[in-house]
Amino acid sequence: MEDITLSLPCVGRMVSVDVLDNTQTLARELAAQNCEHGTLVLAYEQTAAWGQNGRGWHAGRGGVYFTLLLQPEKEVRVTDGLCRRAAEAAAQALETLFHFKTKTSRSGEVLARDVETKSWKKIGVVRTEILEPEGQTPWLAVSANLNVNNRPEKTTDTSVKKLLGREIDPEWVLQETLEEFWKHYAQWQLSSQN
Repeated sequence: MEDITLSLPCVGRMVSVDVLDNTQTLARELAAQNCEHGTLVLAYEQTAAWGQNGRGWHAGRGGVYFTLLLQPEKEVRVTDGLCRRAAEAAAQALETLFHFKTKTSRSGEVLARDVETKSWKKIGVVRTEILEPEGQTPWLAVSANLNVNNRPEKTTDTSVKKLLGREIDPEWVLQETLEEFWKHYAQWQLSSQN
């Protein structure tokens, strides 16, 4: 585990791990140690990434995989509203950077339009959860898995590399995603919606 310095907006601390089971597990441990608001856990490969309904999969090198730990100023009971906003932020970042059409699902999936097949394919997923370490203020964990240069497991999935036909610097995607996320997070903080 390594603390690294990369200029990312509003990230208080970044913990980078080459290979990890998943970023959520390490984020839980850091929250239990009372880390600082805005701690980002970043992995270059996940051997047991979490998916919908607890389904695990291998998230290979070349993607953007992170969990961001937050302590919101408002009480949080459910995270659906923030999950949708975080997915919209990731979709907006991809659209801004690469000019392909994106949309999101209610469950936090980020979809990109594949012009070759004329279909929508999953390019990423965002999940949110409330962490409540004993004796601490609750944490909000925002996790994202975005397919950049990695090879997606399913034919219904895609990556930036597949859509553009070339590799992209994943740090560029991470930075733009976080910039968009902080805008959406500020709006969510001000809203009465959880």
